[in-house]
Amino acid sequence: MSSRMNTRLPKVLHEVCGRPMLAYVLDACREAGVEKMYIVVGYGKEQVIEAFKDDKNIVWVEQAERKGTGHAVLCCKEHLANFEGQTLILCGDGPLIRAETLSTLISKHESEKAAATLATAVLENPNGYGRIVRDAYGNMQGIVEHNDCTPQQLAIQEVNPSYYCFNNKALFAALANIKPNNAKNEYYLTDAIHLIIAEGHKVVAVTAVPAADALSVNSRSQLSETGKIMQRRIQERLMNNGVTIVDPPNTWIDARAIIGQDTVVEPFTYIHGKVSIGRNCRVGPFAYVREGTVLGEDVVLGVFTEIKKTNLGDGARVRHHSYIGDATVGAKVNIGAGSITANFDGQQVRHTEIGSGSFIGSGSILIAPIELKAGSHVNPAACFHRRMSKILGREVRNNVFE
Repeated sequence: MSSRMNTRLPKVLHEVCGRPMLAYVLDACREAGVEKMYIVVGYGKEQVIEAFKDDKNIVWVEQAERKGTGHAVLCCKEHLANFEGQTLILCGDGPLIRAETLSTLISKHESEKAAATLATAVLENPNGYGRIVRDAYGNMQGIVEHNDCTPQQLAIQEVNPSYYCFNNKALFAALANIKPNNAKNEYYLTDAIHLIIAEGHKVVAVTAVPAADALSVNSRSQLSETGKIMQRRIQERLMNNGVTIVDPPNTWIDARAIIGQDTVVEPFTYIHGKVSIGRNCRVGPFAYVREGTVLGEDVVLGVFTEIKKTNLGDGARVRHHSYIGDATVGAKVNIGAGSITANFDGQQVRHTEIGSGSFIGSGSILIAPIELKAGSHVNPAACFHRRMSKILGREVRNNVFE
């Protein structure tokens, strides 16, 4: 449990732009070429393991007692003590991590033939971070925690955001000798760095972490700040791929969303979950696009429209103040303002199908389960449900069948 975040949910499962924090760290590792990952879990381990049960190449390691970062790595000893190679050590609460930063760290470590390499950041305000101490030639001399810094060391702006690459043998040799000589009686990973330096082995620090990426999440405020940074990244990537986002600060898009070229996302639109939007669409303003939605090409979602777990065919139009949920909608269907698919009967969520070329007039309520044939025409104020199945596909005017 994270006391600073005041939560019962394991911290790494808190979401940033729709995904758990830990998911971003795992993605960055895989993209950087990491083949196997050992994840140390403690509080809420069952929830964390369940959330990532479909991920490959993960070994779960339990830290029964929370005795610090060095102790967390020592919990992996039975798996890694005899490993010949390099070990990357990262924190699960740093979702802003980038694969290119890890690639730089690994490359520097290998080229320098170092026993340990750190990727560091330079911050305008380094308050709270461990400082990187170098000699007059720029060589790494150690890490000093913020509370232990002298006034001169407090002025250092290069900090340790906890990106490490170790020669695995050197790592575990050092971990065997660290002591909990601190107020918290914990084993610190940074103490292993000091021991490796004291043994005369080479330790390198490469300034490779952009300042914004150094932020880890230890409070709700930092979670919010991290989400804003991630949202800017997501939108920047989409805009670089040809998506127009009219007002980025007033738009929210899930990290898992896919949006096609020349689609326009209007202000105050909220896109959440695994959503796919085709090319040349227009979404919003004030649209809510939810998990499981697939929009074809040239689709329009009007103002105050909510859509959930629905496939809209090419050229479909869903106008203002409508709710479409759990539906399959064919090509060139026009759904007028204020229309609703009533998909929940109090016990089950049921499906609606609307054939291509159909016209659903303003204010219509389609009570699922229902299937409208291609070319169906529902006029304003109609209420359609399964008891009318015999006349589906025929025209309805003001609830009078013709």
